[in-house]
Amino acid sequence: MNNEPTKERIRGIDTIRGLIMVIMTLDHSRDFLHFQGPAYAPTNMATTTVILFFTRWVTHFCAPTFVLLSGVSAFLAGLRRSRSELTGFLFTRGLWLILTDLLVISLLFTFDGRYHVFVLEVLWAIGCSMVLLALLVWLGASRLLIGVLGCVLVFGHNLLDYAHIPQGGVGGNLMTLFLTGRGAVIPLWGDRIVVLLYSALPWSGMLLIGYVLGSLYRPDFDAARRRRVLLRVGCGVIGLFILVRWINGYGDPAPWAAQRNAAHTVLSFLNATKQPPSLLYVSMTIGPVLVLLAWVDRMQNRFTSFCTVYGNVPYFYFIVHLCLLRALNILLIPASGLGFISNGDPLVWQAKGFGFPLWMCYGYWVFVVVALYLPCQWYGKYKRTHRKWWLSYL
Repeated sequence: MNNEPTKERIRGIDTIRGLIMVIMTLDHSRDFLHFQGPAYAPTNMATTTVILFFTRWVTHFCAPTFVLLSGVSAFLAGLRRSRSELTGFLFTRGLWLILTDLLVISLLFTFDGRYHVFVLEVLWAIGCSMVLLALLVWLGASRLLIGVLGCVLVFGHNLLDYAHIPQGGVGGNLMTLFLTGRGAVIPLWGDRIVVLLYSALPWSGMLLIGYVLGSLYRPDFDAARRRRVLLRVGCGVIGLFILVRWINGYGDPAPWAAQRNAAHTVLSFLNATKQPPSLLYVSMTIGPVLVLLAWVDRMQNRFTSFCTVYGNVPYFYFIVHLCLLRALNILLIPASGLGFISNGDPLVWQAKGFGFPLWMCYGYWVFVVVALYLPCQWYGKYKRTHRKWWLSYL
């Protein structure tokens, strides 16, 4: 894949991935540095403002896009590997991401070196998805079968909204872990627990669909045709969201409703359920992303080059930006005249009364993104000029 068209295709993917990483930083800046409490919940229709809601809503595009493009990357990785090599890569890469959540992200979120709390979030979901894809590749599953399974997981998951799901016990905890988790707490041994933020299988559907989507980026695939397919499918998915959301029946456990004014009614319409990702949440986010992929496919300018710097090193940026935000979080607590007294939330580890207005969080967001530009640029160049095996995992 050394010809120019292939580089252009990958560049378009990295542009979107980088844009998503930048937007993700806004959400994490709000998580770590904004005021906390019910009054500042961005999706609480009774108290939220339009700017606060859309600060959160725009970041809804991050996780689905990241998972989808991980599937695309898995397909592209398979172009350079045999089936057995791809199986091994996906399996070990998936386990590595799961371990990252258990050991690195859990520590960053809790500051508990004895690991009383294990956090499972987006890296866990992507890791499980890659392990599932590795199994399917190993079994020789066709792209059609992989795509059908992905669609079943995405379109059919909300059938569980009408089912009785057992709570507790081994069976109930496994159902929660892989299918229905919504910020669930799962006990382990002693006083250790798992805090589940992402249930595995609903997110796996997007990665499997992304794997099939990756076939559009084969070197021999016509670029103009790829753009037409992405545009038509993206518009179709957007139309699906509008139609099904308007009907207000299947596709999301939280129906929209008329609010105190027209603006908040629109917010309610857009307030789809992220955990676990509903059909409407997926269609609301993936549809515009497919259109955007078609749009940037042949675009190259300063903005796309800027985004590509981050998109080239997604794992590196994800870990480092969380470390930087956590460092800011810790330094700003005493700078605000507060003591290091936890508010009781093991995932945020904020002092009581700590937080800044939303406009200041936007400032810290810009600071983090700009501060990491040169490190990401350096590491991206290092990856391109070195062929060490471990670079595929970092």
